[in-house]
This record gives sequence, C-alpha cells and structure tokens, in this order.
Amino acid sequence: MQFRIPTLLFFLLISLCLPAQEVDTLLLERNYDLKEYRIPMRDGAELFTVVYTPKDTSKKYPFLMNRTCYNASNYTDYQYAGYPSEYLVEDGYILVFQDVRGRYMSEGTFDNMRPNIPGNNLKNNEDIDESSDTYDTIEWMLKNIKGNNGKVGMYGISYPGHYTAAGMIDAHPALKASSPQAPIADFFFDDFHHQGAYLQSYTAALPVFGYQKDSLTREPWYTDKLMRLYENPAPDAYDFFLRMGPLKNITENFHNDNFFWKQIVEHPNYDEFWQKRNILPHLKDIDHAVMTVGGWFDAEDLYGPLNIYKTVEGTSPEADNMIVMGPWDHGGWAREKGKTVHNHIYYGDSISTFFLRDIEEPFFAHNLKDRNIDPLPEAYMFDTGSKEWKKFEQWPPENIAPVSLGFGKNGRLSLEGPIDESAEFEYTSDPQKPVPYTSQTEGLTFTPRKYMSDDQRHASRRPDVLTFETEPLEADKTLAGEIMAKLKVALSTSDADFIVKLIDVYPPDHVNYEHNPDNIVMGNYQQLVRAEVFRGRFRNSFEKPEPFTPGEPTEVDFRLQDILHTFKKGHRIMVQVHSTWFPYIDRNPQKYVDNIYKADADDFVKSDITLYGSSTVEVGGTQDCCQPAPFRMQEEDMIKD
Repeated sequence: MQFRIPTLLFFLLISLCLPAQEVDTLLLERNYDLKEYRIPMRDGAELFTVVYTPKDTSKKYPFLMNRTCYNASNYTDYQYAGYPSEYLVEDGYILVFQDVRGRYMSEGTFDNMRPNIPGNNLKNNEDIDESSDTYDTIEWMLKNIKGNNGKVGMYGISYPGHYTAAGMIDAHPALKASSPQAPIADFFFDDFHHQGAYLQSYTAALPVFGYQKDSLTREPWYTDKLMRLYENPAPDAYDFFLRMGPLKNITENFHNDNFFWKQIVEHPNYDEFWQKRNILPHLKDIDHAVMTVGGWFDAEDLYGPLNIYKTVEGTSPEADNMIVMGPWDHGGWAREKGKTVHNHIYYGDSISTFFLRDIEEPFFAHNLKDRNIDPLPEAYMFDTGSKEWKKFEQWPPENIAPVSLGFGKNGRLSLEGPIDESAEFEYTSDPQKPVPYTSQTEGLTFTPRKYMSDDQRHASRRPDVLTFETEPLEADKTLAGEIMAKLKVALSTSDADFIVKLIDVYPPDHVNYEHNPDNIVMGNYQQLVRAEVFRGRFRNSFEKPEPFTPGEPTEVDFRLQDILHTFKKGHRIMVQVHSTWFPYIDRNPQKYVDNIYKADADDFVKSDITLYGSSTVEVGGTQDCCQPAPFRMQEEDMIKD
C-alpha cells in the first residue's frame, strides 16, 4: 500500500500531537472571536499565537494555553480539530495556541527538549528557554488581551505536554493550573529511547524533528524527507529492518542530513547533551495546581507522566499535585470512541468522557474560575485487571502489599521470592533471529501501540524466551506501584539487552470479545501488562557504559514502569525474560562496541545467557534501588554550558 503525502502527514501528526474529538465549528463561530498575534519574546523573536476570545464580554475569562511544535495554524479560521474538549470550550476560556520557537510561523531556532536555564528575570534578554518563552507570553497576554481574569491554565499532550511541564518551572505568578498530559520528561527514557535502547520504530518520525525550516510557514517543510521511508512502505517491518542491517545503515540510507539523528548517533550514552535536556531536576518549588495525565498503554510516553508527578510530589510541597492514569494509549483520553478498547482487550464504555467531563473540566474550573467542586483524589488510577477506577491518597499506594516474583524449575513462578537460588536457566540470544515484539505481522509504522497489551503466546513458545508462571490464582491478586527487575546473569559475550515482561494469563474458558476478529482466541490469552527493555552496558551507569566479563555472574537491576492491575481468580501471573524485541527496539550486537549506532554487521553475534535463580521481579510500593542517572545529577552539571 502506498501512502499519499497528506495521508502520511495526518497519520504522523495524529500519532504525535493527538487532536481530540472535533468541536462543532459553528459553536466556535457563534461564541468566539478569533485573532492571530505575533508575541515578542525578551530576545526579540516573535512567536505566532492564535487566540479565541469569548464574544460575551459581560464577564472575564481565564486563559487556557497550548504551546505546540505541531502547527498552531491548524487552529485558524475556526478549524478547531484539536484539544481542549468540548466541555472546556463550552465552559468559556480564552483559548490560546502557540507555535514554539523555531516551528511553523514562529521565529527562532528549534531545539528538541531545549535545556532549561534557571530563573526568569525579565531584564535578561539573552537566556531563553521554554520556561522564559511561556513567562513572556503570559506577561504579554495579560497586558494586551482584554477580558481576562488574570489567571492562566496550561495543558498539552505529548510534546505539548512537555512544554506544559517546562512552563511550570520558574512560572509566571498568573499560572494557576497546569496539566501535562503524556508529557516527555527525558528523551533518553521517553519516546526515542527506553533506558538508552533506541526505539527503532521512531525511525519514520525523525524528519518531523530533525530539519530546520528556512522561512515562516503554515505547512510542513519536511515532507520530502518523510517519503524516504514511506514512498513505498514495507508491509513487514520485521523483515524490512532485519534486511536493512545495523543502525549505521539508517544514517547512510535515510537520515544522513537529519540534525536530530546526528545528535542521537553522536550521543549514544547519557552524557551532558541528554542530561541538560532532562526536565525532571528543574521541577521544584512549584506552587500551583498540577494534574499529570497518562495512559497505562502509552508506548511513547509512560515514563514521563509517572516521573513528572513523582518529582513534583517530592520537590514541591506547595503544589496541589495529582495524577490520572487510565486504560489508554498515547493521548487516548482526548477523544471518545464509545467503547474503550486497547488492541484485543475491552475496558468499558465512555471512559474518556468520564475523564474529560468529571476530572479535567472540574480541575480547570476550580483553579481558574474559583468554582467549588468535590475534592479530586491525589491519584485517580484505572485498574486494568478489574477494569474500574480507583482513588488513592498517594501514589504508589501504601495499602496494597508488595510482591516478590521468583523463578523456579519447570517454569514455576513464585509470589514469595526465590524458589531455588542455585537454579540456572539458559537461553541463546541470536540477533539474526530476534524475538518479535508483536503477535501479528505489522507494516512499517510509527510507534506501534497495540503491543502494550498484546498476546505473548508467540514469545512464550520460543526457545530464546524464558517463561515462568504461577498456578491458577485462588483469589484476586492486585499488583500496584513500581516494578524493579533484579536479575543475576552471566553472558558468553560482552554485552546484551534484557527484556522483562509481566503478563496476565487468561483461563482456558475466557469468552471471546465481539470486537475481535475470529482468529483472536481469548482462552489462554497471555496479555502483556508491563514490559521494559534495559541495555546491559548501562547496569552501573547510563553515562559510562561497561562491557560484561564473559562467564562472570553479574547483577543487572532496572526499573519497569508502574502498574495497577488485578489478576483475577483463575488467571495466572507470568514473567518472561529475553534479550531481543524486534523491530520495536534496535538489536544489541551482543559484542561490546563503543557506539551501537556505528556497529558493523559482523559485530552482531550470538550470546549464551544464564539467568540465576536468585533473580526476582519486585512489584509494589516504591522501589528504592538503582535510581536512574537523571535523579543522581548535580545541579551544577545540569545548568552548565
């Protein structure tokens, strides 16, 4: 199938910036006036800004602002195909959409995850970042747009969620409510990487972020670059990437002139380049209301919302801080589809409407319009096993007991830690025959999302995948909070990746869902609940990788992201461990090389891997072990040039 350019662009922009359900254009024309502005920043650059102002001037309104790298011009001429929801539009706000610096109709140079510079002194005209641009925009709007009540709210999904989080830092006093939704926190752990491993599925999206425009424009300028991969898109991504070979061939064949890809290639480790782009250490002393939103099945940005919430909770006692996590993929809460389905699993009806109407709308109305509402909980979390909303006074919760999953012979999984610490489990990882990440053949696509709850039977039947499971549960078992894989391994080579999966195995008599095709059988379905990849070379430091000593038992500890999942009576809990996950994650050569992006084809070798019985997967509460590099950084390292 050949994509037309407009179709491809629509697909990519839907994936990245996630427009919501359309708001009736007549509603906007009847109730809002529309103007475009060029708002000057402290260094003289002007940022293109679209503003909808309510026609009813009998009262004053708060601002509700979205800063985006995905074209604010999409909101001109009352063409309102995006966020916020119809509930917020009908509620009455001054709606603001702005192109960030260097994008579309805004001046300046674009920088992915532009480093934060502490402080927002308006007298300093040289130090600019996303925080200062947000500050300057708010200052200008308060003075120049009539009918405002002096309060500002911000929101955004994905990259705009990052800009929302950036605006919370050294914030303007008028900023009273922020909702970063599916926000990027750190590109070494979100989106393009998972804990340093490259997400090969992002290869198609690189043109969106890796070319500077040469003039102000309302249209994409990188279209021809996208077509390098999509002029005749491959019907089988696994075959396409395997035949393409090492990552160096991406450089040679597709992205040799892409500045962002060059940055990724030249910074394979968590060095100063990536550290400066980490937003988390700057999220402190926040004193307004924050509602971070995410989806449990977000293949792009799951790390971001969980860690932004936790960071604000730990650094900013004055913030009214809360988190919402639902049964959605990337930004799936922004539009109502009626039935909430992820891949093959049905979760309920009108779940997005519940969030938009009963959580998001009251959050902004209370903080920007002084409307009295029933207090929202600290954590509004959807249990993906029992398929219901649950409220917690804190996250991770204290009232759900942690579990230690241990491995035993004959594929036995214990809920009480190691069974036999002297046991050894072996598999051979072959990068020429990597484990597929999905149960079905998929074409070349940007960031496949369905795998986040996909059937794992295809993997459990492979000899290069270790599989352990419990007996059928005699009662419901809820697992909640953080997950830490604590592996003890030995390799025959000097490097390897490790993928750990937590899986819900359905009983044989589980009914089929009517929305699925006939070949999807839910009896014995092995639903992925949570999984993460870890590049073994980073086991001691993301900044300073180390090879393994062949044959030497070595501890490899790493975090998976949080869960809230009830394994129902009659179900089994399963854990899988393996070392390739293709083509979602790039292949580790398994022979240590300084830079995997520059590895040669003959660097890729088989590795015989032993997992020791002392290994565990710890689920629940807050895991204190092995904080990733972003949390260990010193402030002087974050702000130095």
